[in-house]
Amino acid sequence: MKVKVWGCRGSLPAPGPENKIYGGNTSCIQVMHGEACIILDGGSGILRLGKYLSPEITEVHVLLSHLHMDHTMGLGFFAPLYNPKITVHLYGPSTSNEPLVNRLRRYFSPPLFPVRLSELPRHPIIHELNTSEFKIGDVTVKSDYICHPGPTLGYRLTANKSVLAYLPDHELQMGSVNFPNDPEWTSGFEIANGADLLLHDAAYTSKEYVSKIGWGHSSIRDAIAFGKMCKVKKLALFHHEPIRSDEQLDQMLLDSTQNLKLNFEVEICAEGKTYDLG
Repeated sequence: MKVKVWGCRGSLPAPGPENKIYGGNTSCIQVMHGEACIILDGGSGILRLGKYLSPEITEVHVLLSHLHMDHTMGLGFFAPLYNPKITVHLYGPSTSNEPLVNRLRRYFSPPLFPVRLSELPRHPIIHELNTSEFKIGDVTVKSDYICHPGPTLGYRLTANKSVLAYLPDHELQMGSVNFPNDPEWTSGFEIANGADLLLHDAAYTSKEYVSKIGWGHSSIRDAIAFGKMCKVKKLALFHHEPIRSDEQLDQMLLDSTQNLKLNFEVEICAEGKTYDLG
């Protein structure tokens, strides 16, 4: 699998010269494997992805972790939705009270957006997911609910024994009363266990998290503890707060890893970074 980061900022796009290294676009990851083109989330980064998508691609699969605006704000600007030659599949979390298509229509309608879902030249194919497992080409996709306000999914993509785990918005301490000592009862463990690459929420410092409990995000320290629990090979810290500069993110990582002996790689996820798994 070839993985490319088109956006890893959280909450709100944050363009500016102070964010040149890690980028300002919100959540969007592209995964290519064989004939499969899989996109994780439709944040503002999906605009550039659509602009540079290979003209040979005729089918794309967009897997939404949840429907908060920073994960969907780019969908209306995704070029393949306006190309009748491309089949677009949209996946998202199922709920008990409202179909996914109805929730997507809220975004694709005035005053939020001028083009309605029904007005697209080729209607996207909608898939509702819960605790699911399915195939996209040769990629096995597993989804499961994780701890974040509103229905939210984490995704595990497997191909040729290589594993990508994607949990961009995830509050670890709300998922277990005994974190990080009880893997089986920790939210997201089945998604991330043994992953070659884990993209995980690390919005806060440990000090900041104390005043933001219940907001749906994790500290860097908790993300690292989760990576250790899951025995991942590499952890890329995700969902950078819009107020953070490159310098501040570097300092957060330095402060959070001091005196830690780790047997896996930890880095700050950066827009434009590519990973070749397998």
